[in-house]
Amino acid sequence: MNTEHDLRLVGVGASPYTRKLRAALRFRRLPFRFVVAGSNEAAALPDRPLPLVPYLVVPDENGQLSRAMSDTTPILSELDTLYRDRPLRPRDPALRFLDLLIEDYGDEWLSKCMFHYRWSRSLDTERASAYLPYARLTQMPRSQAKVAAQVFAERQISRIGVVGSNDTTAPVIEASWRRFLEIFEKHIQTSPYFLGNRPGAGDLACYGQMTMLVITDPTPAEVAFKVSPRAYAWTEKCEDLSGLDVVESDWVELDELPETLSALFSEIGRVHVPFLIANAAAIEQGSSTVLCEIDGQLWRQDPFVYQAKCLRWLRQEFDILTANDKARVAKCLQGTGCEAIFE
Repeated sequence: MNTEHDLRLVGVGASPYTRKLRAALRFRRLPFRFVVAGSNEAAALPDRPLPLVPYLVVPDENGQLSRAMSDTTPILSELDTLYRDRPLRPRDPALRFLDLLIEDYGDEWLSKCMFHYRWSRSLDTERASAYLPYARLTQMPRSQAKVAAQVFAERQISRIGVVGSNDTTAPVIEASWRRFLEIFEKHIQTSPYFLGNRPGAGDLACYGQMTMLVITDPTPAEVAFKVSPRAYAWTEKCEDLSGLDVVESDWVELDELPETLSALFSEIGRVHVPFLIANAAAIEQGSSTVLCEIDGQLWRQDPFVYQAKCLRWLRQEFDILTANDKARVAKCLQGTGCEAIFE
């Protein structure tokens, strides 16, 4: 088998973002090899532009692995440019913006839920710490793994401030996780994916976090099984959608959005958008604390520079839409709270 033109996905199987990108490559039916980050094979590949996992190494026209790309959101956009078949982003510009909004919610808000449960609950921390060292090296001696687990847990717990998990925000995060599951449970009964009969980038962003929240970590998984047992089946299914045949008409029509999808945008506007705006304002003002109200409750956390970039990206994507497409998006998001992104 000739694999010289294969992509190289470098990551760790236990990473939600690695799983997001791996699921995307499988759905796209793109030939790739999975390379464990930190391995000798990874060291022989071109270095990544940002210190992020996962990253993707792509071959040039001569089959030479010459360029590495970091950050799953721009990676998925570039893959849609490089490979035309089975795109993850809708061709309709207005629908594409809505998919980007769901993707950002999955990547940046559901990740708060995942991080919160995993590193603030002792049971979840103990389980994650026990297996994560082996994700890079399954042959690691147990004594070494215990030390690595402690170091990793301490590092992750030290980042809780920038992620936004603390005693003040915990009730907001946990209530939002339950509401998401309630919305998901209703929506998935009538539509297999968020935007119709085929997955978008938003589906796979949520899927990546849900591999932890629904399957791996005991506390959020217990909530998931009570609220939406089908979330477990959906998450497992999304791991490999290469067998799903899709056509362009599988996307939902923008003027026929189901109520459950509007409910999802209302949830995004209820929690994620207020944070994005307050976080960007805090960074612009040079404040050391993001302080705002989310879902009628106080929210306090350290500023998160990357998520200010996420808001900027969303606004840029909205700005390049035609006036007609802006109006179509605004109509879909009217009354959800998401319209504050471009006000």
